[in-house]
Amino acid sequence: MRFHSTYSNMLATSLLLASLPIGVLGGDILKTNGFSMCSDNSDITVQQLNIEFNRATKKIDFDVAGTSAKSQNVTATMIVTAYGKQVYTKEFNPCDTNNFVAQLCPVPAGSFSAQGSQDIPDSYVSQIPSIAFSVPDLDGQATLQLKSLDDGQTLACITSTVNNGKSFDVPAVTYVAAGIAGAALLLSGLSALGAGGHAGTATSSPTFGEVIGWFQTMAANGMLSVQYPGIYRSFTRNFAFSGGLIYWEGMQTSIDNFRKSTGGNLTDDSVAYLKNATLIYDNSAANITKRGLDSFMLFARDTLSTNVNSTAANNGTADNKVMHVVHGIQGYVEQLSIPQANTFMTVLLIFAIVIAAITVGILLFKVILETWALFGSFPKSLTSFRKRYWWLLAKTITNLILLLYGVWTLYCVYQFTNGDSWAAKLLAGITLAMFTAILAFFTWKIWQIAHKFKKMEGDSTALYDRKEIWRKYSLFYENYKKSYWWIFVPSIVYMFAKNCVIAGGDGHGLAQTIGQLIIESLMFVLLVWSRPYSLKSGNWINIIIQIVRVLSVVCILVFVEELGVAQSTKTITGLILVVMQSVLTAVLAILIAVNAIIICCRDNPHRKKRKEAEKNLNRDLDTLTPLDARNSLLMDPTEYKRTSVRGPMVSAAPLGTRGGYDPVPLSEQQTGYVGGARRFGGAEGQEHLLSDAASFGGRSASHERSFSHERTESPAGRAPRLPDVDLGAPGPYRGGGY
Repeated sequence: MRFHSTYSNMLATSLLLASLPIGVLGGDILKTNGFSMCSDNSDITVQQLNIEFNRATKKIDFDVAGTSAKSQNVTATMIVTAYGKQVYTKEFNPCDTNNFVAQLCPVPAGSFSAQGSQDIPDSYVSQIPSIAFSVPDLDGQATLQLKSLDDGQTLACITSTVNNGKSFDVPAVTYVAAGIAGAALLLSGLSALGAGGHAGTATSSPTFGEVIGWFQTMAANGMLSVQYPGIYRSFTRNFAFSGGLIYWEGMQTSIDNFRKSTGGNLTDDSVAYLKNATLIYDNSAANITKRGLDSFMLFARDTLSTNVNSTAANNGTADNKVMHVVHGIQGYVEQLSIPQANTFMTVLLIFAIVIAAITVGILLFKVILETWALFGSFPKSLTSFRKRYWWLLAKTITNLILLLYGVWTLYCVYQFTNGDSWAAKLLAGITLAMFTAILAFFTWKIWQIAHKFKKMEGDSTALYDRKEIWRKYSLFYENYKKSYWWIFVPSIVYMFAKNCVIAGGDGHGLAQTIGQLIIESLMFVLLVWSRPYSLKSGNWINIIIQIVRVLSVVCILVFVEELGVAQSTKTITGLILVVMQSVLTAVLAILIAVNAIIICCRDNPHRKKRKEAEKNLNRDLDTLTPLDARNSLLMDPTEYKRTSVRGPMVSAAPLGTRGGYDPVPLSEQQTGYVGGARRFGGAEGQEHLLSDAASFGGRSASHERSFSHERTESPAGRAPRLPDVDLGAPGPYRGGGY
């Protein structure tokens, strides 16, 4: 059957758009990879199968070995499929002259092996599309059937996956993704450092949290219990690190020992077991599972060449591998060589290692600062860290909990339903309850503060304007508008609900996918309705990320087994998913680079605003006029501009300040100076003081005459003057005190 040309064209076009590197392990060659039995009660047991097609030579080379219960003539049928399409089939008799295979003519009783090659006609080679030799993670299958020549009864059926040596599962993709996440983390740190602790400052998108959240989404997309094409399954595996799934053999062995001592069963769920197993996914093992062949033995490809009845020695070694059927979360984690029962403990230990590294780093920096303080003076900007390093550690841990809360919920719920160690289940329950309590406490505290200030001041802008509040709680709402500070609450609920659906619905792909689609759509509606981010770039980037999330779940619907979509369509959809998610990842990386350039090139916006405010104030003071309301007679503009600390507009002691307002000069009689010498007492001074004090109690006739006389003076003579008080005696006016 000819592979549909439309599918080939679409695959070729999509491959041109793929932006991530592909590991190339071969040329125009298709090979089998492991094998399994596809028949019951076989008279012939196969122990080795190796089939290779070389397009350049147009030959199929095969190497098969096994045992037979009796000697018999057989016919062999070779069937090759790609993406669910049968692209090659050939039946031959090993005893024919053109296809003679001495080891199979007839099949002897006991052990046997057969090696040979078959020429493939051009008519069949042309039916295999060129895309099959270049597309990564080829979904192909080769089947070899041996039938009795006498009655046509099937004696043996062996099937194997076919690959072309190309895959999206390469370390380079993981390293690139980790580099993007690291760059986002560094950029977020530089933004916070540039803000200088300024309250109300938002971080430019994409932030570290947004990048990690996107990587976790791609990893979670590969955990659903659906029939993924190999190309998408390999692609999602590259982002497992974002959720804490990092393979370390020593750690896995320790977890196995821990589980064994706490009620775990290591028979078919351990590192040693996975080393000796071949993973069979749902889409290639559904029929095998129905036949109840889960316990059949598999054997990897090797150089075994056993003659009839084992008369010749082995030229190689054969590694027995068991067939291990997997799906969903189990299939995702075990392709990383992590046993499914070790999933939660792996993430817990990775989390503990990260926390330990952060703690050691902060304490080491603290020691450096203390040593610096003993031998010199360090910048004032580091004084805050020196005083609050424990608080910084607590804030960092809280931020890490917020980043991992979604996937932590997934692993804990999965541990409850699939774990076998009571201690691991207990740790999952304690940590999930603790993380939920921490986030609930901060939510309640922020809500309480917002409600308090809204009641007192009419709004909750104090969450952004007050530095102490901002320093403590801003990690939850720093990028949101002041009127949408509460958006972090539905965001936490969104992470919790999404991952509960994935873990709780494991094994039910349709329910998982529909639940995911509903949750992602609700989050999309919330973002479009509120547009809560304070920066326009934040709104656009997060809305686009959410759109891709929704479209990804729609594409995953194609992989649901109940819908019965053709395998070729699934492969095309998987490739579209890879391209779509790769393009978004590349766009985030470009935006991170652009933000980094902007931060390095532009001035600090807060420092710039502060300088502009000072410049405007000095300009206003320079342009004051006598009639300007700001031109107070009790303020010296020159002195005000010269001082670094702004004092009150009205002087506390206007009459005695240097450079201030100088009242009308006093007469010698009033000041108590005679000929430049001050009178410090005497009868005259005392009498003058008593007379003036007495005049405060009432107005004498002479005083009235004096007052009326003053009113008749010309305007030039009406200058400000002090009361008629003798300032020579001790008092509050001139020198001396009580």
